[in-house]
Amino acid sequence: MNKILYGKSIADGMMRKVAVEITELKKRNTVPLLMTLEVGEDPASKVYMTSQRRNAAKVGIELETIELAEGVSQKRLLGVLDNINRDPYISGVILQMPLPSHLDAKMAQWNIDRFKDVEGVTPYNLGRLFLGVPGLMPCTAQAIAAMIKSTGVDLRGKEVVVIGNSDIVGKPVAIMMLKEEATVTVCHIATDQKGYLEEHVRRAEILIVATGNPSLIKGEWIKEGAIVIDAGINSVDNGIVGDVEFEEASKRASFITPVPGGVGAVTVAYLMKNVVEAVKMQQTENSLGKKV
Repeated sequence: MNKILYGKSIADGMMRKVAVEITELKKRNTVPLLMTLEVGEDPASKVYMTSQRRNAAKVGIELETIELAEGVSQKRLLGVLDNINRDPYISGVILQMPLPSHLDAKMAQWNIDRFKDVEGVTPYNLGRLFLGVPGLMPCTAQAIAAMIKSTGVDLRGKEVVVIGNSDIVGKPVAIMMLKEEATVTVCHIATDQKGYLEEHVRRAEILIVATGNPSLIKGEWIKEGAIVIDAGINSVDNGIVGDVEFEEASKRASFITPVPGGVGAVTVAYLMKNVVEAVKMQQTENSLGKKV
């Protein structure tokens, strides 16, 4: 019997923990402030920002937004980020993606202060993840790991197949699964082009998909009893769908996340958790008088 793995209960649990921690911070006169930086007008970013604002309000995080014109220069963007980095009242910063094509997104992300990097995109925090050291980890990757663990599965030795090798989802979640001693395979566009994607998917006991390609993974490929985590979000004529053919896949999977209603809500909850972690790291840095 398959089970639809909704994100709401996991997200709600994390949000309750975050709210308690923020209440304690406020008792010590610390009010977390999350700054979002948006360049130009992107409809998908607007939706994400609305969710951020709503959830920040729920747990007591203040949220402000800086909007820059689409034609802003790289120098101007980096200057704004530098001002955010230097402002002691700002706890964390989100640089909304995608950026206009004339901007170097990676350079901009890498200029975010490592202690305000609540999306876990800087080399410092990604390096800590790689080395197994606590830090600010990418939110979607944390959400995926939490949803898998919520099923009660023992990950040790399990065949985990990750479809997608992005720096903030595919690669980080693969490292998290390796930390749990799973056997991990990472597939990407070349795997598909060579015709090997189906073969890898059919072997997966746990399948994680994050490519942004609607219905890329055919339902009939899913191994009987597999856990399927679909982190894809795609807008099509009849609404929002994931990267996996949900109806057919749900007949085979033991657990499967819906789109929408799955990974997204948990991702936002972990973003709020990262804001709290960022505050703690900044306070530790200040109390020690040195970088942690």
